[in-house]
Amino acid sequence: MRKFFKNQKGFTLVELMITIVIVGILAAVAVPIYTANIKKAKMSECDAALGTIRTALRVYYATNDPEPKYPTAAANTPVSTVSGLDIDAADLAGKYFIAANYTLLSADTAYTITCDNAILTTPRTLNELGAFGGGL
Repeated sequence: MRKFFKNQKGFTLVELMITIVIVGILAAVAVPIYTANIKKAKMSECDAALGTIRTALRVYYATNDPEPKYPTAAANTPVSTVSGLDIDAADLAGKYFIAANYTLLSADTAYTITCDNAILTTPRTLNELGAFGGGL
């Protein structure tokens, strides 16, 4: 007959399997939450930069005498290259987007700012009325 030691140390196979199942369940819950938070962070960065550009456009519009108007920019004009906006590439640099991701289409009384990157499913836009469109 085999004698069992009373002071055996270690885990049984059942205990290890239960621990692995619990860790798996926690990971299954945590990964989607983490992914959703990353998407929110990307959208927040994009929206913040669009707001910065919008503010610069409003300043340009208000200080343009004698008749207020927005700068004229053809489609896909990088925002940092539009003269008179006083925005440089460093103002738009972030973790997920760079200045080249922000473009402007504008005429005298209307504009559309676009944030486009491979990260976004569809380009995020902001117009002169403050309406956002597109995004993740």
